[in-house]
Amino acid sequence: MDQSAHRLNVNLAGARPSATYRMMDRAAARRASGASVISLSAGEPDFDTPDHVREAAIEAIRAGHTRYTQVAGMRSLREAVAAKFQRENGLDVDWQDTIVCSGGKQVIYNALAATLNGGDEVIVPAPYWVSYPEMVALCGARAVVVPCGIESGFKLTPHALLKAIGPRTRWVILNSPSNPTGAVYTRDELAALADVLLAHPHVLVLSDDIYEHLIFDGAPFFTIAQVEPRLAARTLTMNGVSKAYAMTGWRIGYGTGPRWLLDAMEKLQGQQTSGASSISQYAALAALTGPQDFITESCIAFERRRNLVVDLINAAPGLTCPIPGGAFYAFASCSALIGLTTAGGTTLRSDEDVAATLLDEAGVATVHGSAFGLGPYIRIAYALDDVALTGACRAIKTFCSSLSGGGLVGHG
Repeated sequence: MDQSAHRLNVNLAGARPSATYRMMDRAAARRASGASVISLSAGEPDFDTPDHVREAAIEAIRAGHTRYTQVAGMRSLREAVAAKFQRENGLDVDWQDTIVCSGGKQVIYNALAATLNGGDEVIVPAPYWVSYPEMVALCGARAVVVPCGIESGFKLTPHALLKAIGPRTRWVILNSPSNPTGAVYTRDELAALADVLLAHPHVLVLSDDIYEHLIFDGAPFFTIAQVEPRLAARTLTMNGVSKAYAMTGWRIGYGTGPRWLLDAMEKLQGQQTSGASSISQYAALAALTGPQDFITESCIAFERRRNLVVDLINAAPGLTCPIPGGAFYAFASCSALIGLTTAGGTTLRSDEDVAATLLDEAGVATVHGSAFGLGPYIRIAYALDDVALTGACRAIKTFCSSLSGGGLVGHG
């Protein structure tokens, strides 16, 4: 068929596919061809969903809870979400101040799509989750990317925020713990950002707290509307069950914010997907109201894996990996590898080359840091068992040790 007469939406035409999913697809294709691949590319816990959550879903099916729900979610689940925000985050909300969506990604997209117009700007600290700038672009607005390097712990500083705010700024996005770096904002750091935002009342705040329960070394978690309640009237606090309860495939995200924003998001969702899956909502209800020991156990496992991966990666010549404070990602600098040549004859000219050849020649899938807005780094997702992680990191070290063209020295 001749497609020359058909046009895509101009915003969609300029959007890029997710680099994370592209690498996952490449790894799957290599496996299908018979190659052995260890994937450190997926942002997904490897644990099974807790038994009581799965049983709640099965019981919901047996009880016939298989029909449409309210667009913004079942009241019982929204009450549980409100209780979670009150109990864990100190936010003064009730069930009407919440919304449930088909995944955390939909919470974010609905908020942006409901508020952005042509010419609007969204401040996106880099490194960023790959979907933030693409969502902004799909809404016809412009992402103002603010580089946040290792010198600031990969975190937005008040000075950088102030410099980025302009008359067209509509949102600033904060993500703690961060994907891809695992960086965690302290109370004082959030308070300093809040001081800047209080002086700019036209700016909305989107706090992506999806990795809230994966914080290490006994550090506490804070969200900005908790630290500065005066910002609550213009803050969307977003979370979900995917990372905390190993429920990525259930597709349930939720959020709280000002009623005018939630009403607009509900209106959009009502013409888009309507309510989230009823079965998944019953499962999420069980997750939020049932035993919480899974969270503690998985966090202990991820902290152990973090320590293992950071130690092994820092022993690889040419890689330098700071210690992440949360989530399940390590963000390793590969700047010392640029310009070197692999055993297979490929010259590494970018972090994308590093990630590609790690897959092709070492059988390890990672994601290049420039896809997250900051290179040359590679993102390593340590959501695998210790044996697989050890094998992957040793393969990475062997790959680095085989490079030629410079004098690499290990860091451990």
